[in-house]
Amino acid sequence: MIKNGNILFLFCGLLFAACSSKIKEIKEEVYSRHLQKHISLTIISTPVPKNKSDFNLLILNDAKDIDQLHVKNIVDSLYRKKSIQPLVVVGITAFDRVQEYGVAGYPGYQDKGASAEKYSNFIINELLPFVKKKSAVRKFNSVTIAGTSDGGLSAFDIAWDHADKIDKAGIFSGSFGFSNLDATDTSYSDDKNRIIINKIRSSRKRPHLKYWFYAGGSDETADRDNDVIGNTKDLIELIKKKKVCPPGDIVYIEEKDSKNDDASWGQIFPRFLVWAVGK
Repeated sequence: MIKNGNILFLFCGLLFAACSSKIKEIKEEVYSRHLQKHISLTIISTPVPKNKSDFNLLILNDAKDIDQLHVKNIVDSLYRKKSIQPLVVVGITAFDRVQEYGVAGYPGYQDKGASAEKYSNFIINELLPFVKKKSAVRKFNSVTIAGTSDGGLSAFDIAWDHADKIDKAGIFSGSFGFSNLDATDTSYSDDKNRIIINKIRSSRKRPHLKYWFYAGGSDETADRDNDVIGNTKDLIELIKKKKVCPPGDIVYIEEKDSKNDDASWGQIFPRFLVWAVGK
Protein backbone atom coordinates (compact mmCIF):
# COMPACT_ATOMS: atom_id res chain seq x y z
CA MET A 1 0.00 0.00 0.00
CA ILE A 2 1.29 3.44 -0.92
CA LYS A 3 0.99 5.92 1.93
CA ASN A 4 -0.21 9.50 1.44
CA GLY A 5 3.28 10.89 1.88
CA ASN A 6 4.62 8.54 -0.77
CA ILE A 7 1.76 9.46 -3.12
CA LEU A 8 2.61 13.14 -2.69
CA PHE A 9 6.29 12.41 -3.29
CA LEU A 10 5.47 10.37 -6.41
CA PHE A 11 3.19 13.11 -7.74
CA CYS A 12 5.81 15.80 -7.19
CA GLY A 13 8.38 13.63 -8.92
CA LEU A 14 6.16 13.14 -11.95
CA LEU A 15 5.33 16.84 -12.03
CA PHE A 16 9.02 17.76 -11.95
CA ALA A 17 9.76 15.27 -14.72
CA ALA A 18 6.98 16.73 -16.84
CA CYS A 19 8.28 20.26 -16.33
CA SER A 20 11.89 19.33 -17.01
CA SER A 21 10.92 17.61 -20.26
CA LYS A 22 9.59 20.82 -21.78
CA ILE A 23 12.97 21.71 -23.26
CA LYS A 24 13.93 19.08 -25.82
CA GLU A 25 17.37 18.26 -27.18
CA ILE A 26 17.97 16.03 -30.19
CA LYS A 27 20.84 15.14 -32.50
CA GLU A 28 20.44 15.49 -36.25
CA GLU A 29 22.56 15.23 -39.37
CA VAL A 30 22.30 17.04 -42.67
CA TYR A 31 24.32 16.52 -45.84
CA SER A 32 25.92 19.64 -47.29
CA ARG A 33 26.64 19.67 -51.00
CA HIS A 34 28.58 22.92 -50.47
CA LEU A 35 30.91 21.34 -47.91
CA GLN A 36 30.67 17.85 -49.44
CA LYS A 37 30.12 16.13 -46.10
CA HIS A 38 27.54 15.25 -43.47
CA ILE A 39 27.21 17.88 -40.74
CA SER A 40 26.13 16.94 -37.22
CA LEU A 41 23.67 19.21 -35.43
CA THR A 42 22.48 19.59 -31.85
CA ILE A 43 18.98 21.05 -31.68
CA ILE A 44 17.37 22.43 -28.52
CA SER A 45 13.79 23.69 -28.57
CA THR A 46 11.23 25.10 -26.18
CA PRO A 47 7.64 23.78 -26.35
CA VAL A 48 5.93 24.32 -29.70
CA PRO A 49 3.82 27.51 -29.62
CA LYS A 50 0.26 27.56 -30.93
CA ASN A 51 1.46 29.64 -33.84
CA LYS A 52 4.71 28.08 -35.06
CA SER A 53 5.75 31.36 -36.66
CA ASP A 54 6.28 32.61 -33.09
CA PHE A 55 9.37 30.40 -32.96
CA ASN A 56 12.72 32.23 -33.02
CA LEU A 57 15.89 30.62 -34.34
CA LEU A 58 19.38 30.85 -32.86
CA ILE A 59 22.22 29.33 -34.88
CA LEU A 60 25.39 28.60 -32.88
CA ASN A 61 28.53 28.10 -34.90
CA ASP A 62 30.05 25.62 -32.44
CA ALA A 63 27.87 22.79 -31.18
CA LYS A 64 30.44 22.30 -28.41
CA ASP A 65 29.30 25.64 -27.01
CA ILE A 66 25.91 24.12 -26.24
CA ASP A 67 27.48 21.97 -23.52
CA GLN A 68 30.29 24.27 -22.44
CA LEU A 69 28.03 27.31 -22.11
CA HIS A 70 25.22 25.24 -20.53
CA VAL A 71 22.82 26.46 -23.19
CA LYS A 72 20.06 23.94 -22.48
CA ASN A 73 19.92 24.81 -18.78
CA ILE A 74 19.95 28.54 -19.53
CA VAL A 75 17.16 28.23 -22.10
CA ASP A 76 15.16 26.12 -19.65
CA SER A 77 15.59 28.62 -16.81
CA LEU A 78 14.76 31.70 -18.88
CA TYR A 79 11.77 30.03 -20.53
CA ARG A 80 10.35 28.97 -17.16
CA LYS A 81 10.68 32.58 -15.98
CA LYS A 82 8.91 33.69 -19.17
CA SER A 83 11.91 35.85 -20.00
CA ILE A 84 12.33 34.59 -23.56
CA GLN A 85 10.08 33.79 -26.50
CA PRO A 86 9.69 30.31 -28.05
CA LEU A 87 13.10 29.30 -29.36
CA VAL A 88 14.93 26.74 -31.47
CA VAL A 89 18.70 26.58 -30.95
CA VAL A 90 20.81 24.81 -33.59
CA GLY A 91 24.43 24.07 -32.77
CA ILE A 92 26.65 23.05 -35.69
CA THR A 93 29.51 20.64 -35.20
CA ALA A 94 32.28 22.12 -37.30
CA PHE A 95 34.05 19.58 -39.48
CA ASP A 96 37.10 21.81 -39.89
CA ARG A 97 36.69 25.07 -37.98
CA VAL A 98 40.13 26.37 -39.05
CA GLN A 99 39.00 26.31 -42.68
CA GLU A 100 35.26 26.94 -42.26
CA TYR A 101 35.40 29.89 -39.84
CA GLY A 102 36.69 33.06 -41.42
CA VAL A 103 35.67 35.78 -43.86
CA ALA A 104 33.91 34.60 -47.02
CA GLY A 105 36.04 35.21 -50.08
CA TYR A 106 39.06 36.47 -48.11
CA PRO A 107 41.34 33.69 -46.79
CA GLY A 108 43.73 34.55 -43.98
CA TYR A 109 47.38 33.70 -43.46
CA GLN A 110 48.24 30.24 -44.87
CA ASP A 111 44.71 30.02 -46.31
CA LYS A 112 43.02 29.95 -42.92
CA GLY A 113 39.27 30.25 -43.46
CA ALA A 114 39.55 29.15 -47.10
CA SER A 115 36.18 27.32 -46.86
CA ALA A 116 34.34 30.23 -45.20
CA GLU A 117 32.30 30.98 -48.31
CA LYS A 118 31.24 27.34 -48.63
CA TYR A 119 30.30 27.31 -44.96
CA SER A 120 28.26 30.49 -45.38
CA ASN A 121 26.42 28.93 -48.33
CA PHE A 122 25.73 25.87 -46.19
CA ILE A 123 24.16 28.03 -43.46
CA ILE A 124 21.96 30.07 -45.79
CA ASN A 125 21.04 27.61 -48.54
CA GLU A 126 21.00 24.28 -46.71
CA LEU A 127 20.78 24.63 -42.93
CA LEU A 128 18.02 27.26 -42.83
CA PRO A 129 15.68 25.31 -45.16
CA PHE A 130 16.42 22.10 -43.23
CA VAL A 131 15.58 23.65 -39.85
CA LYS A 132 12.41 25.26 -41.21
CA LYS A 133 11.26 21.92 -42.56
CA LYS A 134 12.21 20.10 -39.36
CA SER A 135 10.37 22.68 -37.22
CA ALA A 136 7.43 22.99 -39.65
CA VAL A 137 8.01 26.75 -39.66
CA ARG A 138 7.49 28.74 -42.83
CA LYS A 139 9.17 31.85 -41.43
CA PHE A 140 10.83 32.30 -38.04
CA ASN A 141 9.89 35.33 -35.95
CA SER A 142 13.61 36.19 -35.85
CA VAL A 143 16.89 34.57 -36.87
CA THR A 144 20.07 35.14 -34.87
CA ILE A 145 23.52 33.72 -35.55
CA ALA A 146 26.18 33.66 -32.85
CA GLY A 147 29.61 32.30 -32.12
CA THR A 148 32.71 32.50 -29.96
CA SER A 149 36.23 33.45 -31.04
CA ASP A 150 36.69 32.34 -34.70
CA GLY A 151 33.05 31.27 -34.69
CA GLY A 152 32.14 34.82 -33.68
CA LEU A 153 34.05 36.23 -36.64
CA SER A 154 32.19 33.79 -38.88
CA ALA A 155 28.81 34.71 -37.36
CA PHE A 156 29.39 38.41 -37.96
CA ASP A 157 30.55 37.86 -41.53
CA ILE A 158 27.63 35.60 -42.44
CA ALA A 159 25.11 38.00 -40.92
CA TRP A 160 26.61 40.99 -42.75
CA ASP A 161 26.46 39.21 -46.10
CA HIS A 162 22.95 37.78 -45.59
CA ALA A 163 20.90 40.36 -43.73
CA ASP A 164 17.92 39.34 -45.87
CA LYS A 165 17.90 35.99 -44.01
CA ILE A 166 19.42 36.94 -40.63
CA ASP A 167 18.23 39.61 -38.19
CA LYS A 168 20.81 39.63 -35.39
CA ALA A 169 24.43 38.65 -34.75
CA GLY A 170 25.94 37.73 -31.39
CA ILE A 171 29.72 37.74 -31.09
CA PHE A 172 31.60 36.53 -28.04
CA SER A 173 35.26 37.57 -28.17
CA GLY A 174 35.29 37.68 -31.95
CA SER A 175 38.60 37.04 -33.73
CA PHE A 176 38.51 40.37 -35.54
CA GLY A 177 42.32 40.46 -35.66
CA PHE A 178 42.02 37.79 -38.41
CA SER A 179 44.80 38.76 -40.82
CA ASN A 180 46.51 37.81 -44.06
CA LEU A 181 49.94 38.03 -42.40
CA ASP A 182 51.74 35.96 -39.81
CA ALA A 183 51.47 37.30 -36.25
CA THR A 184 55.24 37.99 -36.18
CA ASP A 185 55.41 39.80 -39.53
CA THR A 186 56.87 43.24 -38.89
CA SER A 187 55.16 44.70 -41.97
CA TYR A 188 51.74 44.18 -40.39
CA SER A 189 49.41 47.19 -40.20
CA ASP A 190 46.04 47.36 -38.40
CA ASP A 191 44.77 49.58 -41.19
CA LYS A 192 45.81 47.29 -44.04
CA ASN A 193 45.85 43.71 -42.80
CA ARG A 194 42.77 43.09 -40.64
CA ILE A 195 40.60 41.29 -43.17
CA ILE A 196 37.13 41.86 -41.71
CA ILE A 197 37.85 45.56 -41.11
CA ASN A 198 38.89 46.01 -44.73
CA LYS A 199 35.89 44.05 -45.99
CA ILE A 200 33.39 46.14 -44.05
CA ARG A 201 35.17 49.39 -44.86
CA SER A 202 34.93 48.71 -48.62
CA SER A 203 31.45 47.14 -48.49
CA ARG A 204 28.60 48.94 -50.21
CA LYS A 205 26.03 46.88 -48.36
CA ARG A 206 23.78 48.51 -45.79
CA PRO A 207 22.52 45.50 -43.85
CA HIS A 208 19.70 46.14 -41.41
CA LEU A 209 21.00 44.08 -38.48
CA LYS A 210 21.23 44.23 -34.72
CA TYR A 211 24.59 43.43 -33.12
CA TRP A 212 25.66 42.15 -29.71
CA PHE A 213 29.36 42.09 -28.82
CA TYR A 214 31.18 40.80 -25.75
CA ALA A 215 34.89 41.20 -24.92
CA GLY A 216 36.80 40.23 -21.79
CA GLY A 217 39.86 42.15 -20.70
CA SER A 218 41.72 40.13 -18.07
CA ASP A 219 43.72 38.07 -20.57
CA GLU A 220 44.37 40.82 -23.12
CA THR A 221 47.95 41.14 -24.41
CA ALA A 222 49.82 43.49 -26.69
CA ASP A 223 49.72 40.83 -29.40
CA ARG A 224 47.24 41.97 -32.06
CA ASP A 225 45.62 38.52 -32.28
CA ASN A 226 44.73 38.72 -28.59
CA ASP A 227 43.61 42.35 -28.64
CA VAL A 228 39.94 41.35 -28.51
CA ILE A 229 38.79 44.63 -26.98
CA GLY A 230 40.70 46.85 -29.40
CA ASN A 231 39.68 44.92 -32.49
CA THR A 232 36.04 44.75 -31.40
CA LYS A 233 35.89 48.48 -30.67
CA ASP A 234 37.45 49.28 -34.04
CA LEU A 235 34.82 47.19 -35.82
CA ILE A 236 31.98 48.78 -33.88
CA GLU A 237 33.22 52.27 -34.70
CA LEU A 238 33.40 51.32 -38.37
CA ILE A 239 29.81 50.03 -38.32
CA LYS A 240 28.67 53.26 -36.67
CA LYS A 241 30.48 55.38 -39.27
CA LYS A 242 28.74 53.50 -42.07
CA LYS A 243 25.40 54.33 -40.41
CA VAL A 244 23.87 50.97 -41.35
CA CYS A 245 21.79 50.86 -38.17
CA PRO A 246 20.74 53.10 -35.27
CA PRO A 247 23.36 53.29 -32.48
CA GLY A 248 20.90 51.57 -30.14
CA ASP A 249 21.00 48.45 -32.30
CA ILE A 250 24.61 47.84 -31.28
CA VAL A 251 25.23 46.39 -27.82
CA TYR A 252 28.79 46.18 -26.52
CA ILE A 253 29.61 44.54 -23.19
CA GLU A 254 33.16 44.76 -21.92
CA GLU A 255 34.12 42.90 -18.75
CA LYS A 256 37.62 43.99 -17.79
CA ASP A 257 37.94 41.35 -15.07
CA SER A 258 36.61 38.50 -17.22
CA LYS A 259 38.37 36.33 -19.74
CA ASN A 260 37.65 35.36 -23.32
CA ASP A 261 36.88 31.76 -22.43
CA ASP A 262 34.02 29.30 -21.96
CA ALA A 263 33.41 30.18 -18.31
CA SER A 264 33.05 33.90 -19.04
CA TRP A 265 30.93 33.31 -22.15
CA GLY A 266 28.65 31.03 -20.16
CA GLN A 267 28.13 33.69 -17.49
CA ILE A 268 27.19 36.33 -20.04
CA PHE A 269 25.09 34.04 -22.24
CA PRO A 270 21.78 34.59 -20.37
CA ARG A 271 22.06 38.36 -20.97
CA PHE A 272 22.70 37.72 -24.64
CA LEU A 273 19.72 35.37 -24.94
CA VAL A 274 17.36 37.89 -23.34
CA TRP A 275 18.66 40.51 -25.78
CA ALA A 276 18.18 38.19 -28.75
CA VAL A 277 14.76 36.68 -27.97
CA GLY A 278 13.53 38.33 -24.80
CA LYS A 279 9.90 39.19 -24.20
